[in-house]
Amino acid sequence: MPNIVGHNDHDPVITESDALHARAVGLQPPVTQVLAKGPTQYVNGVAPKYIARGEGARMWDVDGNEFLDYNMGVGPVTLGYRYPAVDDAIRRQLESGITFSLMHPLEVEVSELICDTVPSAEMVRFGKSGAEATSAAIRLARAYTGREKVVCCGYHGWHDWFIGTLPPKAGVPQGVQDLVSTFAYNDLASLEAAIDDETAAVILEPMTFDWPDEGFLAGVKEIAHRHGAVFVMDEIWTGYRWALGGAQERFGVTPDLTTVSKGMGNGVPISALAGKAEIMRVLDGTVFFYSTFGGETIALAGTKATIEVMQAEPVQEHLERLGNRLRDGYNAIAADKGIGHLTGCKGHGARSLVTFDPSGGDPLHQKSLVQQELIRDGVLWSGFHTMSYSHTDADVDHTLDAYDRALTIHAQAAEDGEWLGRLRGAPVEPVFRATTGFNTKPKER
Repeated sequence: MPNIVGHNDHDPVITESDALHARAVGLQPPVTQVLAKGPTQYVNGVAPKYIARGEGARMWDVDGNEFLDYNMGVGPVTLGYRYPAVDDAIRRQLESGITFSLMHPLEVEVSELICDTVPSAEMVRFGKSGAEATSAAIRLARAYTGREKVVCCGYHGWHDWFIGTLPPKAGVPQGVQDLVSTFAYNDLASLEAAIDDETAAVILEPMTFDWPDEGFLAGVKEIAHRHGAVFVMDEIWTGYRWALGGAQERFGVTPDLTTVSKGMGNGVPISALAGKAEIMRVLDGTVFFYSTFGGETIALAGTKATIEVMQAEPVQEHLERLGNRLRDGYNAIAADKGIGHLTGCKGHGARSLVTFDPSGGDPLHQKSLVQQELIRDGVLWSGFHTMSYSHTDADVDHTLDAYDRALTIHAQAAEDGEWLGRLRGAPVEPVFRATTGFNTKPKER
């Protein structure tokens, strides 16, 4: 029998997952379209690799095993899998068509919704991914200011202008790398050290897992404007999750440009660049940012329905309340087991992160052990709590019970130092992700 969401006495059977993975090896380098979904991020030999379907906050893998999901498509599924209002809107639009030879009314309607909900939005353009929107924002800022340099803080996608700041930068021209510098989160001095009067844009994620210090976001805006740079908020994660109007509404700091994506469409491929009309107008014939699928109607219909649900129902309050229960409950369990110094959970309720201190052993081995035990309880987890409107209090209760069992085993491993011996598969592998703690300045030209 397949495993269920509950306490199972054995690991899930993953025969079909492994067979598909064997077919993908040598066919799709590196067998996944998103690193966070790939087999290196789960205990290999224990975790499923391929999902067949989802509903609400649950998924079923290709072997029929059921899991309570805390990744939610790596962010885009804000309401839940197969959410009726969204799926109904997609079906209705599908009956009329997907992509046309002229513009469609949904382009206007969804733009109006974004302007109604995002404080900085006066004009809007659409893309299909977060990386596309942030890259468009940078090109727009460069055109508007007549400058080339960029200063960033956070993760902004795979395109050349940003990925050259991180280790996997093969193929990015050195000249492109030299135009972009980084600054550390909650460290205005590092921004002052990186910026100059040739800077076109300062772009940052307003929050990842650390809360902004009082005055930090306003300080970033002030420094950017003092140097004549465009201030861009990358709200790919925080938009429509931290509040209906995103982190800029939650923290009361309005940028010049905003990018949104993951939170707005409940899983459809959609992103948007929005901002002040004075800057956005430069897209009208001066900056080239066009895409055949920018006006594709299935994604727009799903996005419209998603935002309308958020306008009518307390979605963001639900995400935060349940996420806070999980975060605080995890920390209470860890403290009770005597391992609060080794592991903890931090972040906003809508998206929090479990951390492991290296003083207790390799953090990836610690994470792998907890993940493995959660899988046996039907909980699919990769270190994050990405909440959806479909998660329930009962789901949180079950997850905290599963954490209690997993952290009991963690505490035993911390006591005797034996992590790998308790793993029934290969541990998770590192993945690059730099959001703070670094500051590089481009070469002088």
